Amino acid sequence: MTRQGLHLRLLASTEGRLLYLGAALSLALLAALLTAWTLSLDNAYVYAVMTGLNLVIGRAAGMSFGYASGLGHAQVVPLNMLVESIHVLVVYPLFALSWWQLVRLRALKPFFARMHQAASTRSGAVRRYGIAGLFLFVFMPFWMTGPVVGAIIGFLIGLRPWVNVTVVLLSTYVAIGIWALLLNELSAWAETISRFAPYAVVLAIVLIALVMQLLYRRRARHKP
Repeated sequence: MTRQGLHLRLLASTEGRLLYLGAALSLALLAALLTAWTLSLDNAYVYAVMTGLNLVIGRAAGMSFGYASGLGHAQVVPLNMLVESIHVLVVYPLFALSWWQLVRLRALKPFFARMHQAASTRSGAVRRYGIAGLFLFVFMPFWMTGPVVGAIIGFLIGLRPWVNVTVVLLSTYVAIGIWALLLNELSAWAETISRFAPYAVVLAIVLIALVMQLLYRRRARHKP
């Protein structure tokens, strides 16, 4: 298939259009971070690290780093909403398009396999309760219950793409709002102990997330 043919097929599918939207938002965020860095804005590195932590570890790590660095809700909440929106709008369409074999990304096959396994083993309750189940699944702060896995579950149980994405992102935004209140209070309390204590909270969250990830992968590896 030619590039033009693939482009037309992507534009013809809802998932393809979502992917283009996610790519456009990704480029916009990257351009904003690079511009801020070039202008030597004081908080440029904080935004960059917060973005990276959210993508690699999760929202708790990214948001707690933002609060530990002195940012407020007006900076932390919108950025993390944008980052998680991009995560969903890129990974979920790529999974769906790969599932239909419209795109083939060998490098991402192990990642998609893990996402599919996580989604398959957790789709029972979501399938039973439908949209409400999906909303609660994404909202609950447990390992492998985030927006990307939730969107893949929505795909596997047959939700329409725009319904799936709307429910997942709405639940994500509500969860981010609640996390913001909790993590900001935790960071403020830690700062009363030491000015370095909020960063110790960030480190603790990162370590907990890494241990949970290791345990999850080990358990998945030993499943028959």
